[in-house]
Amino acid sequence: MSQRFVRNESAYRKVSFETAKIKATAKRAKASRKQPTSVALDAQLIAELKTEAEARGVPYQVLMRMFIVDGFKRLKRAEGQAGSF
Repeated sequence: MSQRFVRNESAYRKVSFETAKIKATAKRAKASRKQPTSVALDAQLIAELKTEAEARGVPYQVLMRMFIVDGFKRLKRAEGQAGSF
């Protein structure tokens, strides 16, 4: 995919958008959204998660999600069930 950048304001009038592609992309993004939830955690645990996440180069919420998904997969395997993650 090539990117084009506009050099001045008048060039913006020449930029065209493919509405169908924009709508298709928005539809895919909406379908793949994660459902927000909240979990109360100890402040010390959050601090440790943030430190570990920084060392791994990911946001701490992503690291928590990784831990939850991995733990759930292990639980399912231990119970002999196939996971869908």
